[in-house]
Amino acid sequence: MRENIHPTYYPDAQVICACGNTWTTGSTKKVIHTDVCSKCHPFFTGEQRIVDTEGQVDRFYKKLQARQQYLDEREAREAARTSLDRTVEELGMGTRPTELLVTAGLTNVGQVLEKMSQGESTLLAIDGFGRKSLADLKKKLRQFGYELPEAAEEITV
Repeated sequence: MRENIHPTYYPDAQVICACGNTWTTGSTKKVIHTDVCSKCHPFFTGEQRIVDTEGQVDRFYKKLQARQQYLDEREAREAARTSLDRTVEELGMGTRPTELLVTAGLTNVGQVLEKMSQGESTLLAIDGFGRKSLADLKKKLRQFGYELPEAAEEITV
């Protein structure tokens, strides 16, 4: 066996746990510091606690919180996108059909959907508002994510 290549062995090395428990063992280090031992580890004690020495649990909870915040923001954007208070002008249908709806007293999407629930003939009764305008209106409402009433499904786009 070669001389002076092996580390010094300490048969009475002291191990110190973060909980305060100490014991002696054989090691190549004189003093060993540890975070968890058999006196404080949840597996041996039966306690329900999280042993997180490197902050992994905190990082996981931060990611979880960021995900929840993202989902809440996305839901708020979606709710704003399908708001019934959206004006008819924001649909971008064109000048003539928009002006016809506004002069008929239908200024926001909620009023238009309410009128559609009575049947498509109520919208076609507006002077100058024809089937093409109605088809374009339905197409725009679907693009913005609105659910059309069943009575408005007579004309398909």
